[in-house]
Amino acid sequence: MQSAAELKQLLDRIDHRGYPAYKDTKGQYQFQGYVFSIDHVQGDPFASPSKVSVQVKGSTAGFPEELYKGRHQRAALQDEMTRQFYRAIQKYAFRAKGSGKSGLISVSKCGQEVLERTACEINPKNGDVKLRFEVGFPANGRTINARELEKIVFGFLPECVEQSLFYKNCDKKRVRSIIDLAEDQQYIRDELEKNDLIAFVANGAILPRESGVSDKPMKGAVRFQSPKEMEVTMKLPHKGEISGMGIRRGITLIVGGGYHGKSTLLKALELGVYNHIKGDGREYVITKDDAMKIRAEDGRSIKKTDISMFINDLPNGKDTRGFYTEDASGSTSQAANVIESMEAGASVMLIDEDTSATNFMIRDELMQRVIHRDMEPITPFIDRILELYQVYGISTVIVAGSSGAYFHIADTIIQMDRYEPKEITKLAKETAKDFPAMSGMENPAEKPVFIRCPRQGRGFKPNDRIKMKTMGKEMVQLNRENIDLRYVEQLADTEQVSALGYCVRYAEKHLFQGKDSIQNVVDKLEEKICREGLSSLCESNASVANLAMPRRQEIFACLNRYRGLNL
Repeated sequence: MQSAAELKQLLDRIDHRGYPAYKDTKGQYQFQGYVFSIDHVQGDPFASPSKVSVQVKGSTAGFPEELYKGRHQRAALQDEMTRQFYRAIQKYAFRAKGSGKSGLISVSKCGQEVLERTACEINPKNGDVKLRFEVGFPANGRTINARELEKIVFGFLPECVEQSLFYKNCDKKRVRSIIDLAEDQQYIRDELEKNDLIAFVANGAILPRESGVSDKPMKGAVRFQSPKEMEVTMKLPHKGEISGMGIRRGITLIVGGGYHGKSTLLKALELGVYNHIKGDGREYVITKDDAMKIRAEDGRSIKKTDISMFINDLPNGKDTRGFYTEDASGSTSQAANVIESMEAGASVMLIDEDTSATNFMIRDELMQRVIHRDMEPITPFIDRILELYQVYGISTVIVAGSSGAYFHIADTIIQMDRYEPKEITKLAKETAKDFPAMSGMENPAEKPVFIRCPRQGRGFKPNDRIKMKTMGKEMVQLNRENIDLRYVEQLADTEQVSALGYCVRYAEKHLFQGKDSIQNVVDKLEEKICREGLSSLCESNASVANLAMPRRQEIFACLNRYRGLNL
């Protein structure tokens, strides 16, 4: 390791030389209180910025152990440190001048959700902190401007590091409140399981968002207030007593007129699998963390998936115990999404009628009389929903606006009325008596088989370089293969998509051997991440990208949408 003075001398030597001379700066340098590491140097001032990191010893950072001892506390503290560093660098970005990306200083921009990220990692054993970010090394044209880089490294960064990564300079009351919130959120998650609940929505929560492009809370929105019949009260470790709507295990139906808040409530439940920051309005909207949003997804690929629970006896004789298609219909895609969610271990399914295939969800009595069951290969979801709960323990929350078919079998019915929920189960079931219930299936389905064992894709070799590119939250590309994630709606951040790309890339290189099922592959990925960190999926420190932790369910979803999956 070299000293900060040696870095300054090196910069003096290479000043005004050609841009490739910046490569000589790669290495670690001891600054006062931290180590500054140049992990990867960009090829020219117009290329992706250089990757750098700062490492602070736990004894120097000084954060008390109780702030990072558990995974949820640690995630909250890492998130806060990243946010603080992001704020600190805003006044310095592009203050150093030059061509292209010269002077850029960037770190992960955190959203409303609290996610584990490679941007900031705290070692739970000793409190050591590592912060990764990017810097555009300055140049005039393609000639090094070392004086401007000195401004960044010796002038701007020390102040940002001290503000963000040293406990003595932090707002201790704010940090403590963030950890308290994380502990309260985890307490609610634990209470869900103990009290047979699948979700909790606190009174006073703000569910509507500012706009379609902003995830911040809407100003002046109606605050959530639980129906008395569904209200539960918990005593949190820090906030104290809190009341809200508890959604119990079983089948829950959310109904109401258009624009009254049905889908807004469901969206809050979808993202309730993550913790949210203070001020988001959904801090105390907590859903079981394995809940999965289910929808139709026309055109997706399906790889040897057992959809026979819902689709059988196709006219073309196609096997539905190992169904394969490169262009799924709405009904087959939704059937596959249900089965794949079961494979991923989901205990809750969230469904919106608006994004579902009608013929997958219901077949009304008249249609059943005209087109007899023997002539219809699709067993609608309404005929299996009780079976999913009673046999597999999977609860369902459905938003319905046009069909009352589920009234007969729902355990709980919530009406949204101008964003105010009302419990109308008794009223709805009394009314439903005047309408005959649809005849359900007489025999339960055979248990789906999950034995798909991926092999390494054609053209992939362990030492081959696999190119990867992400496009927002919508897509990740491996070599020339696009993985379409547009309809994996619980992805909250583009960095999760990047992490999924690295998961698939690592699996292609090391795990797809034709011996392990997809479940085992995901188990091994999670074990590696838990043991070595999310950054271990990257090939080296120099290639560590900005990654955020995806859930187990999203790893499954990504693998299942990977058209290059070789089964």
